Amino acid sequence: MSKHETPMTRWYWEKTGGTLVEEFLAVTPGSDRGQRLIDAVIILGGQRRISAASEVTLKDQDVIAVQSKRGRLGMYLMGQVVFSAQLLRPFGPRSVRSVAVCERNDSILGPLLLSVPGCEIAIYPGPDGA
Repeated sequence: MSKHETPMTRWYWEKTGGTLVEEFLAVTPGSDRGQRLIDAVIILGGQRRISAASEVTLKDQDVIAVQSKRGRLGMYLMGQVVFSAQLLRPFGPRSVRSVAVCERNDSILGPLLLSVPGCEIAIYPGPDGA
């Protein structure tokens, strides 16, 4: 977990509730692929707690993939948001939303990300603005 991004992710979780799974392993590494971690997955309607992935199931759950980055929304974060939702589909959730948590939006890139179904942007107000 990142010292800067973890508070951003937890700020978003405080707003949504549910069960928080940090550093969710979406793809295990192999000879033909790299490991892929999602900053967090929130299971909506779940018990309000931080959980290990081994303690929960995403099957038939409404979930949110959360990717957090300091600074302005950029294409790297956008790619993470779009593809995190797709990486969660094999786990069988009922629905998947994917959220970019960042400190500032981008007037060009923000509308592009919002045009992708299920993708959202949350602007982190900083540690004192939560």
